[in-house]
Amino acid sequence: MPKKDDVTVVTVAPSIPSDEPSYKDFDTFTSAILNSTNYYRAQHNASSVSWNDTLQDFADDYLDDSSCKMEHSGGPYGENLAIGYSNATAAVEAWGDEREDYNFKKGKFDKSTGHFTQLVWKDTDSVGCGRKLCKEDDEGADIPGWYVVCEYWPRGNVEGEFEDEVVKGEYDDGALMSTVNCVVMGALGLGATLMNLM
Repeated sequence: MPKKDDVTVVTVAPSIPSDEPSYKDFDTFTSAILNSTNYYRAQHNASSVSWNDTLQDFADDYLDDSSCKMEHSGGPYGENLAIGYSNATAAVEAWGDEREDYNFKKGKFDKSTGHFTQLVWKDTDSVGCGRKLCKEDDEGADIPGWYVVCEYWPRGNVEGEFEDEVVKGEYDDGALMSTVNCVVMGALGLGATLMNLM
């Protein structure tokens, strides 16, 4: 359950409405989320997460009631938001790439890296996400494009626990890790045209 000191943050990307399979097809969406999430988690000595239908239902219900405004649900789970990314992997990659700014020695929350810390929080063992296509003419929409909401349990970003829960692991902060898009998209058979190259 949430604690008083829990913190959440929001990521906004350029607008890219899309018929991308990683948004349209449920199995492709869940695979893209799990593969890219677990890619980052493995590099930071966190065990793989599994898909949780209860978390997905919560995210879907929140999106059904949402006017496409980037706001956290205030629910009992850890939560990451993104909008406007070209595919589901790119949304997770945006969260994961915040690690380039995370201070592993300090081990504290920072708004600019809160998505990353939730993504690799060691105690988190499950994720469930929803997505919704927000159009420019949707009332209240911040940005047109695919709106992704991921819920995590147990939730992360708990003050006082960052040093134990978010570790550097095998991550080399001198290397750009945007090639996760290449790895995951290739595994999904979506082709090289979706790669982000260094």
